[in-house]
Amino acid sequence: MANEIHDINGSKGCKIIVKAPEVRKGDVIPVTMRRTATVPTEDLPLWVVIRESTKALSFESYSDYIKEILCDGNAAAVGRGAFDDLRTKRFVSYTDSDAYRLLKMASEAFVMVNCGVAGKALEKFEFKDVNLEDVGVRVGVDTTGFALLWSSYLKTVNGGEDKTLPYLDLIRRKLGEASLKDDIFYEEPRQEGQPKGCYGILREKLTNPCLMELIWSYWMEEGMLVQTMNAIMLRFQNIRNSDRDPLAMMEIDPLRPLNNLLWGYIQDEQHRLSLVRRAFEYDHHYGFRLVGKALPAMRTADSRMKFLEAFHNLLHQCTIFFAKDDNTTIIADGFPIMNALKDVHLLLTEGAHNQYGDLPSIARIEMLMMQWLLARPEFREFLPTRVMVAYPEPWMDRVDAMKTVQGWTSTSVLHFRELAVFGEQVLLSVRFGNWSKATDAFQAANWARFWRSEIQAYIHAYRAVTGVDLTSTVTNQQEAAIRFTQPSQLLQQRLVAQQRQR
Repeated sequence: MANEIHDINGSKGCKIIVKAPEVRKGDVIPVTMRRTATVPTEDLPLWVVIRESTKALSFESYSDYIKEILCDGNAAAVGRGAFDDLRTKRFVSYTDSDAYRLLKMASEAFVMVNCGVAGKALEKFEFKDVNLEDVGVRVGVDTTGFALLWSSYLKTVNGGEDKTLPYLDLIRRKLGEASLKDDIFYEEPRQEGQPKGCYGILREKLTNPCLMELIWSYWMEEGMLVQTMNAIMLRFQNIRNSDRDPLAMMEIDPLRPLNNLLWGYIQDEQHRLSLVRRAFEYDHHYGFRLVGKALPAMRTADSRMKFLEAFHNLLHQCTIFFAKDDNTTIIADGFPIMNALKDVHLLLTEGAHNQYGDLPSIARIEMLMMQWLLARPEFREFLPTRVMVAYPEPWMDRVDAMKTVQGWTSTSVLHFRELAVFGEQVLLSVRFGNWSKATDAFQAANWARFWRSEIQAYIHAYRAVTGVDLTSTVTNQQEAAIRFTQPSQLLQQRLVAQQRQR
């Protein structure tokens, strides 16, 4: 065997013949192995859109927004128009609460602007170079023509200019008799050419869906965010929480600069979601049950009881796939993940009723406000926080300090925050993916590769919070029962064991 190499001087017809070296017995031959080649699929851009949308709703983005709107008075800030519009429509029925009212309006405007794709239609989403690089690293595919891939993935509505996700297009076809409309009700006299009547599909919800999951609020609730705020508000009102309330002996003088905000927050309690209301919706969405003295016996009409089993099975199948995908001698099969995705997708869409579109956004607004208030420097002086612990968000050490003072669970709120953030991203990709019509195993494989970091982080955080390892193989009924036990029950059991040790 020989290779032909042309003379670099360009001599016509001149060739150099190089013979391949002979392989002898005992020679060392280098061999390289690579991971299984991947094929780009049309739904890859959707995962980028979901990640960017959830990042836009993060506490860091929210804190920057509040600073620009309320503290700096930036008239050119993104979402300023929505904030100014809400100021003329939202009022409170009590005096001396202007600061709280502005915070509430700004929080609502923030969620309105960022819960979709930055207020734009899906088809107008702009992919940045950093997004393309991230996809290339995560999945290992060529991202040339990524915008065209996104355009071909979206479906046109009634042959017009509007485009939506394939999953929402399926729902739109089921409601073929309903026309598209821009407003629920008309504030001005109806003009010629506008759709008639109150029955119809809001165009914005179809072309720019709100990418938000209630599981974010569930894990924040389990992480004691709401309970921390409630305990502080009781102390602010001079109410003893129990016979041995540790906050009773703590002076609230450091909170004096926040008096106006806290006063408005307390007075507005009747206009916030109740614990019972959220608990029933957690059960409707995911079959998750809260445990606590403040909750009555829950008799729900529609519960996603099989969701926890299906979701944990999906995560376990992902761990099996990751191990095989890293093995360069095996071509990992994506069909087990696809089947698990179909099961979870079906259960999630079954729960997209009741207050699916409204309650998650209201809960997010309220909990973001709690986080922002707790992140204020005044609370660092009020609660004995550990300053040298590097929490990613400034409100988190306040919650952990309250848990220590009250004798609540010793598990750091950091793990609950990771469950909230990564759980939301993974479930959004399952909910809005067109998994009911998926038949290509490459789609499921690319999904698992793209969300690998989030899935593994969720699995680790779940083990840290509940003690259940979703990577282990279930070998008997007892292990299966523990894996599919309600998270709140596992947390309660760990809290009892913690109190016994003390």
